[in-house]
Amino acid sequence: MAGLGARSVLVTGANRGIGLELVRQLLSKPDSPQWLFACSREPDGERGQELRNLVSKHPNLVIVKLDATSPTSIKDAAVCVENHLKGSGLNLLINNAGVFKDVALDAVDVEDMISGYKINVIGPLLVSQAFLPLLRRAAQGSSQKGLSCNRAAIINISSTLGSIELVPPSYMNPAVPYRCSKAALNMLTQCQSVEFKDFGILCTIVHPGWVKTEMGGQEADLTVDESVRGILDVLSKLSDEHNGAFISWKGNKMPW
Repeated sequence: MAGLGARSVLVTGANRGIGLELVRQLLSKPDSPQWLFACSREPDGERGQELRNLVSKHPNLVIVKLDATSPTSIKDAAVCVENHLKGSGLNLLINNAGVFKDVALDAVDVEDMISGYKINVIGPLLVSQAFLPLLRRAAQGSSQKGLSCNRAAIINISSTLGSIELVPPSYMNPAVPYRCSKAALNMLTQCQSVEFKDFGILCTIVHPGWVKTEMGGQEADLTVDESVRGILDVLSKLSDEHNGAFISWKGNKMPW
């Protein structure tokens, strides 16, 4: 598996599940980032304990308080990261934080939909906006000409449940707020891929698979270790042709 090679990486929702495993595996790589920013809504709480344990062993890991539903929190996080980078840019932003609620059409209410969109769509939008100056700085300072996660990239973690084409075979889990918000996240990523291409920033959607996490449940068919190994392998191979693409953890293109 090729190394990722990014000097600085930021992961949202890093206190558990896929986000925490991304942090663990990035730290274990021979080319571990010089700066790895692990974002959590409550880093000082019980759920942040595993991250705090990792910080004590890895001086390149920085825990950043970031609530993706709070514009003020996001702006404060961007200032914190910029201060650590000391003039250099951010190479890779992984928008991993999300919420899942399996609600059917006849039961879903306004709050279910608003919560899904606020966390799964608006959160990644605001986080990407706040860190865009640092991503542009990384792209401009790179000697690379093509798009890659090594240069500058926004990776939005989506889901097969966000695929409109795959609704019929997957509707045993209606999850209406989740499906609609992930489909919107896919559209957001497509817009970002067009808008930010000339800045030298790659924008790609990744489906991590159905993973055994608190969100995915224990009936899922993938361990978090398997999923993240696949994700990092995919990220290491992304280039211009993957800008705006919807890709699975195995590297396969997903249907829209």
